[in-house]
Amino acid sequence: MDMSASTSKKMQKYLRLMNLRLDIVVKDICGLTGLQIIEAICQGESDSKVLASFRHGNCRKTESEISKALQSNGRKDYLFALQQEYQIYNELQAKIIQCEHKIKEQLESTLKDQRQTEGLKTTDKIHKRINKNAPKSIDLNQVAFKYFGGVDLMDIEGLSHSTILTMMSEVGPGGLLKFPTGNHFASWLRLAPNNKISGGKILSSRIPKGSNRIKTALRLAANCIGNMKGANLHNFFIRICIRKGRTAAITATARKLAIIIWNMVVKKMPYNPPNQYEFLDQKRKRKILEMRKLILKLDIKPTEIGFVTC
Repeated sequence: MDMSASTSKKMQKYLRLMNLRLDIVVKDICGLTGLQIIEAICQGESDSKVLASFRHGNCRKTESEISKALQSNGRKDYLFALQQEYQIYNELQAKIIQCEHKIKEQLESTLKDQRQTEGLKTTDKIHKRINKNAPKSIDLNQVAFKYFGGVDLMDIEGLSHSTILTMMSEVGPGGLLKFPTGNHFASWLRLAPNNKISGGKILSSRIPKGSNRIKTALRLAANCIGNMKGANLHNFFIRICIRKGRTAAITATARKLAIIIWNMVVKKMPYNPPNQYEFLDQKRKRKILEMRKLILKLDIKPTEIGFVTC
């Protein structure tokens, strides 16, 4: 994927040097419209109106707008470099398809060993947007439901097909069982604060350095939750974002996602989305505990603060 993305950036660079501003009129030059236009350019087509005729019906720009952005300067050297990069891009896409078939075979062999999950089926997630880089030959919604023993991780907002596939490839259902609690799993992902205490005082509570694929995937999912208005975890994200900034909110939400995933997979708990009232109730309980500790520490009597007990 990284090599393919690098190649697409190089194609965009050579198109710009040829005065073909395809990146202005299409959102993704490797989309349906962009690839057809690039293929025509590599075959020697330079007429802007002919190139604009390859516009896909879903493209927001009209043919006239696309035609104005594709006024070539006729540089043969940059055309040759573009042809080379386009050829490399196609070869990489073929390699990616081969990897997808191999992933499908591996998942099918794993599910054959789990015969108890053979008849499991979950609801289709029509609202989940499928990224163009997601495996097209695999129904990850149904496969992940069987893979994790009847646990539907796709119910969690913000978790996409790439996040689920990362969880399956990095730890799997057996790997999560090695962590005694969800907090241990979050600490292993380096999403929990590393408190440095001296003399009973917390000197630092920074998140330790280091990353892995699951941490990166969960942080991306947390960032998506921050952009999803009306999501169940959006209120939690906003509360942290207001107090400590967006970076801290992404880390905190990623940690919460890690604990939710651990509870669902290990304890076989369905996803119970927290709402605003639960967050307020949790805040109330925390304040009560803090007040109790303070009363015990200072040995405060009810009569001293004006409370009347019967």
